[in-house]
Amino acid sequence: MATSKKSTKAASRTSANSAFRAKTARVELKAERKDRTESSGGGTIQAAKGKLGVMIPGMGAVATTFVAGVEAIRKDLAKPIGSLTQMGTVRLGKRTEGRSPKIKEFVPLAGLDDLVFTGWDIFEDNMYEAASHAGVLDHRLLEQLKPFLSSLKPRAAVFDHNYVKRINGPNVKKGKTKMDLAEQLRDDIRDFKKTSGASRLITMWCGSTESYIEPTNAHRSLKAFEKALRENDEMIAPSMIYAYASLMEGVPFANGAPNLTVDLPVMLELSRNNEAPICGKDFKTGQTLMKTVLAPAFKARLLGLSGWYSTNILGNRDGEVLDDPGSFKTKEESKLGVLEHILQPALYPELYGNIFHKVRINYYPPRGDNKEGWDNIDIFGWLGYPMQIKVDFLCRDSILAAPIVLDLVLFLDLAKRSSELRGLGIQEWLSFYFKSPMTPPGLYPEHDLFIQSMKLKNTLRHLKNEPLITHLGLEYYD
Repeated sequence: MATSKKSTKAASRTSANSAFRAKTARVELKAERKDRTESSGGGTIQAAKGKLGVMIPGMGAVATTFVAGVEAIRKDLAKPIGSLTQMGTVRLGKRTEGRSPKIKEFVPLAGLDDLVFTGWDIFEDNMYEAASHAGVLDHRLLEQLKPFLSSLKPRAAVFDHNYVKRINGPNVKKGKTKMDLAEQLRDDIRDFKKTSGASRLITMWCGSTESYIEPTNAHRSLKAFEKALRENDEMIAPSMIYAYASLMEGVPFANGAPNLTVDLPVMLELSRNNEAPICGKDFKTGQTLMKTVLAPAFKARLLGLSGWYSTNILGNRDGEVLDDPGSFKTKEESKLGVLEHILQPALYPELYGNIFHKVRINYYPPRGDNKEGWDNIDIFGWLGYPMQIKVDFLCRDSILAAPIVLDLVLFLDLAKRSSELRGLGIQEWLSFYFKSPMTPPGLYPEHDLFIQSMKLKNTLRHLKNEPLITHLGLEYYD
């Protein structure tokens, strides 16, 4: 009996050791696969190795809510609600297969622990001070994040009061020409990469909405743009200088405001030549998010639309800036194009050929960052009978924007590491996140949120050589 027990124990140890070796081999193989470049139907994707530096022009409510949120999630103080990259899944194959991995496990995204931050702002407040002034996050949460947020101090910003008339600040770069300012930004980018130890960088514009301008000859080519920089051309806005500096350094750039920034021939040229992906513009958060949900429903059911009146009240810095007619014009253009592109009045003139669409934004300081978007929608149905829909969205602007910033950072980094995406320039598959999505010249944008979502997830499937989902579904009935 003693011999039998001894043999059983030895066999058990041998089995356990074999299982341990097998498990170790699997872990090592998994780590090896993670480190090496992945081959797929969408070309190759480099591994997300090292730190990812996030550079933010405009360290206001959106930027501080994003950075504080990332740190809170890293400390297990909160959940990444609203983030597709962190909580979303992607269906693979047939519905009967039951394969729906999390997106962050399906494609090689950077981890939150790998993110490092810097930013520029016209005010000297560090991120803790700026977040406290913004009033978005609970003070008790900010106190837990104070050491980290206090360490993030803004670099001097490129600023032109002619483009943002309602605010001013002391933390501004000086230079004889706009090219001098661009070179200072490039120095900042190199310095941050060196001091942070980041292997890759992303620039995310979270600054104020600039006054409305239209493209000129200064924007038509790199040669013309650099000449305009040296000559201090008034049509070169600060956001364009940030975009130029970033793209010259090979850094992807996302435009979270409705400014004319990267949707220019010069920026597309730079983006493609330097394999620095671009996307924009204007984060799709509150009222426009609702429009891109409701308008597709009207069109799908062929319900007519006679009028859509939208008004907003908000009291944060964004509201103050938009109180200027020039900045409001920029925002208005971004918000007005949504319905026309979704409803296609040329195809459905009887239903959508005579829409009265009005957008208003009102600065109301008591509301702070808690924006209210109110919509009155006049529709008509069978035999032309009228109906009405009222929407009152009491939202939190920066709370809705922060997960968008996170997703764009991680997806732009993925695009930069993808052999198929990095040389395209415009990343139209990221239209899901923007009010006024960028497209190649001559191509109309997709605004329908559900088409945008399908486009994004099909792009991820394509990158990993998975079949695209068409929802045809006939194979289930063979």
